[in-house]
Amino acid sequence: MPPSSAAYRAALDRLYRRRRFGLRPGLEVERALLAGLGDPQRAFPAVHVTGSKGKGSVAVMTAAILSAHGLRTGLFTSPHLASYRERIRRDGRTIAPGAVVEGVERIEALAGSLEAAGRIDRSPTFFEVTTALGLDWFARQKVDAAVVEVGIGGRLDSTNVLDSRVGVISTIELEHTDLLGSTLEAIAEEKSGILRPGMRAVTGALPDGPAAVVHRTADRLGVPLWRFGREITTSDRELSADGQSFSLSLPGVAVPRIELPLLGGFQVGNAALACAAAVRLLDGLGKRPSPDAIAAGLARVKWPGRLERVARRPELFYDVAHTPESARAVAESLGEIAPLADPAESAILFGCLRGKSVLRILDALTPLAQTIVLVRVRSERALPAADLRVAAAGQFPRIVEAPDAVTGLRLARVATGPDGLTLAIGSDYLIGELLRGPGDSDEPDLSDPGTETVPAPGPAGGGR
Repeated sequence: MPPSSAAYRAALDRLYRRRRFGLRPGLEVERALLAGLGDPQRAFPAVHVTGSKGKGSVAVMTAAILSAHGLRTGLFTSPHLASYRERIRRDGRTIAPGAVVEGVERIEALAGSLEAAGRIDRSPTFFEVTTALGLDWFARQKVDAAVVEVGIGGRLDSTNVLDSRVGVISTIELEHTDLLGSTLEAIAEEKSGILRPGMRAVTGALPDGPAAVVHRTADRLGVPLWRFGREITTSDRELSADGQSFSLSLPGVAVPRIELPLLGGFQVGNAALACAAAVRLLDGLGKRPSPDAIAAGLARVKWPGRLERVARRPELFYDVAHTPESARAVAESLGEIAPLADPAESAILFGCLRGKSVLRILDALTPLAQTIVLVRVRSERALPAADLRVAAAGQFPRIVEAPDAVTGLRLARVATGPDGLTLAIGSDYLIGELLRGPGDSDEPDLSDPGTETVPAPGPAGGGR
C-alpha cells in the first residue's frame, strides 16, 4: 500500500531538518552508511560529473544518451527546483514518494545504530542521506549505469564513493572558495579528486592553470583525457525555433546532426561533453556507441529552468544562473535568441542568496532590461530586497520590490512591452518557487533552515 501524502511530507520534513548540520566535507560517514546498506554503489558503473557550472546539464544529457542506448540509467542531480524527487531518477522518471519514505526511514534507523555503536561520530547531513538514498535506490532498481553529479567540489564530496568508470570536469571558476580554495588551481585540485586509476575522463575548455592541474593529476593516475576543443569538437551550429543543432566529432565517432531542444550557446559544449562521457562509458562496457542513439537521446532532453523559454509574445525565460559568469552567458545567449528585444520594454525578475557577487551579476544583466523587479527568495540565506535595491541602484532606471516570486513575476510581465522580454534569474530557489504547481503541495517549503557551513579540519574539500 503506497504511503500517505502525510507520511511523505513527514519523511521530507525530517530530512530537511538535517540541513542544520551544514556542509561536512569528508567521506567517513557516507562510507559507513553505504556499508550498512550493502555497498550499493558497487552494483553499477558510474559517470561522475563535477565542474563549476554546467555539470547538471552534462549529467542530464549523459543519462539521456545512455538510456537511448538501451541502458537502464540512474541519474542523481542537485539541487532540485520544485520537488525533492527530481534529484533521483531512472530513465527520466523520478523516484516514487513511497521509495523516498521507505529509504529515509531505513537510513535513519541505520544512522541511529551506527551512532549508538560509535561507528560514526555525528549524524549524517541532508546531502549524505540523500546520496545514500539515491545510490541504494539505483541498486534496487538494478540500473545498468548511473550518472552522478557532485554536490560541491569532488575530492571530499559525499558522492566520491562510486565505482566511477568516467569522470567529467565541465568548467573551473572561482566558487565556494571557503570550501574549495581561493585560487582556480586549488579548485581544480579539489575537482580533479574524482579521478582515479582505471577511469577515463572528459574535460571542458579549462583555463590554462586549472587545465595543467587536471592534466598533471590525470597523468599521475594514468587516466586518459578527452578535452573539448581537441579530441571533442563541434561545428555547424544553427539556431532553431526551439533550440539549436550542431555536428559532433569524437575519436572514432561522428554525429553529423544533433537537434538539441535547449537554448544557449553554452549548452552545445555541455552536450558535447555528455556525448563524450557516454561514449567513453559505452566503450568501457564493450558496447558500440550509436550516432543515431546519441542524437535520439539528446533530442528528448528536458532540463527546466536552464534558459527555458516559458512563454512567447512577449518572451519569458527562466534561468537559475547565480554567478557573474553564468549571468553573462545567459545575456550573450539572449542576444542571439531575441536580438530585437528592446531593453526599454524588458524586465528582469531577480532574487539571490547572501554571499553572491550581486553587483557583478547585475552588471552582466543591465544590457537586457531597464526594469528590474527584486524579490527575497524563500530561504534563510536570502538577500533581502532592500539590499538588492542598493545593489541595483544606478544600474536599472526602474526598480520595483515584490513580496514573493509569483507576485514579482506578475509585476515583471506587466512591465514588459510587446517588443521586450522578461527574464527570471538569480537562484534555484527563485525558479523553483515559480515552477511549483498543485502537484508539489506535499513538498516542504523551499526554504532551507540551518545551512551554515561546518568547516572540516585539514585541506578544504567539497562534500556536503
